[in-house]
Amino acid sequence: MKALRDGLAHVVFVANNLPVVQKSEIEYYAMMSKTSVHFYNGNNNELGTACGRFFPVSVLAITDAGDSDIVSSTSE
Repeated sequence: MKALRDGLAHVVFVANNLPVVQKSEIEYYAMMSKTSVHFYNGNNNELGTACGRFFPVSVLAITDAGDSDIVSSTSE
């Protein structure tokens, strides 16, 4: 949320089992900061596993893509 409010996030990934109220809040902040939102086609456990974490991840904000092309591939 802080990265969205500060305008530091480039893209945000949201798990499909996030509650509707939190999802709409994230969409609102993303709209205000002109950040693209990508809805991950899996639940928070699968998103955490895709990130290489051993815990559930409901929302993931990419602030620095590094050498990857994740920002350009999700904005298509």
